[in-house]
Amino acid sequence: MFLPNAQTYRSALFPRRILRRRFFLVFALVFLLWSTAEVILIRHRLLNADTTHPATTPRRDRVYIASIHWNNEEILRSHWNNAILQLAEALGPENVYLSVFESGSWDGTKMALQELDRSLDILCVARNITVSEKTHHDEISASTVGDGWIDTPQGRKELRRIPYLASLRNLSLQPLYALLANGITFDRILFLNDVVFTTHDVLNLIDTNQGEYAAACSLDFSKPPLYYDTFALRDSLGKEHVMQTWPYFRSSESRNAMKYMSPVPVASCWNGMVSMPTSPFYADLPLAFRGVSNSLALSHVEGSECCLIHADNPLTREKGVYLNPLVRVGYNPTAYSLVHPAYSWLSMWQMYQSLWENRMRRMFTSTFLKDWVIRRRVASWETQDGGNYEPGQFCLINEMQVLRENGWAHV
Repeated sequence: MFLPNAQTYRSALFPRRILRRRFFLVFALVFLLWSTAEVILIRHRLLNADTTHPATTPRRDRVYIASIHWNNEEILRSHWNNAILQLAEALGPENVYLSVFESGSWDGTKMALQELDRSLDILCVARNITVSEKTHHDEISASTVGDGWIDTPQGRKELRRIPYLASLRNLSLQPLYALLANGITFDRILFLNDVVFTTHDVLNLIDTNQGEYAAACSLDFSKPPLYYDTFALRDSLGKEHVMQTWPYFRSSESRNAMKYMSPVPVASCWNGMVSMPTSPFYADLPLAFRGVSNSLALSHVEGSECCLIHADNPLTREKGVYLNPLVRVGYNPTAYSLVHPAYSWLSMWQMYQSLWENRMRRMFTSTFLKDWVIRRRVASWETQDGGNYEPGQFCLINEMQVLRENGWAHV
């Protein structure tokens, strides 16, 4: 019987090694070419989407604009006030109502809003601009009885941040109901943060998905390329972002829509600017902002009022919530200009790198542990009382947030 010696065996293996090496080289080349082609195609879509502007003729919708402000003098004077005036002129002063609630600012926010009030008066724009002398210090020094006060790990009873913000947003909606009582109604509510925006941004946002949505949000930036509002944005599966840069999402449905620069289906969003139909706010039981219950918050669980409102909105299941990647706003002029360059706000290298980072993160990271912690705490809370139920569980995070004189803090 013939037995091959070591040299013969090595000779037999040599062609196999060459074949394997060639196979891997060909595979790597094909994968590289495929990735490059994908990036070129996506970049083409991005350029087309950003340069193909929809008609600038605004819809004939009547728009109620709601906004809350705190220490925003700089952005008000540099951009926001003028942008509101230009928007009112574009929509038609008779089609706009502006409701602003300012809460105890210590800079020149009050004066800036009073200047806006005078300018709106010249344009004959209906409005309610409320400036409040009640500061954060006043709020947290008040009686500790009532909703929003919680026993913190520091052994103190403190005012939760989210119920406080929810109450301010609801105050900005109060004129809507006073007007309704007088037979004056609106088609949409435009919620505006302290952002740099243009009339074109607003018209684009209102026209998201041909105007069919439970809510449509912009994409917001403070320090590009990182997006800002991580607290409220959840993908179509209710998951937090897999990365804070484009294409952001873990869900394939949300991620692919972002690649196409088409309206992105999400479970919730806010991100600087939001358009919503008024119908849920006109219902017999009107939609309103809220925080999670104090008893659940005691388990070190919190959720954004800007996420929970989508969980509560009956239109969400019917019409969906969308993030519009064509509408990008900034919390400062630099951020806005960086996401509105003359050519493209994403380079080919950024796209190539981000697509791979997204793939790797989806492969090697998971939200399982975070989700498990929240599920366990909510389940324990539900057993405490048969009436305990939180429909916005996808909004919840492992945090406790309280108000401070100069802002807010984690505890």
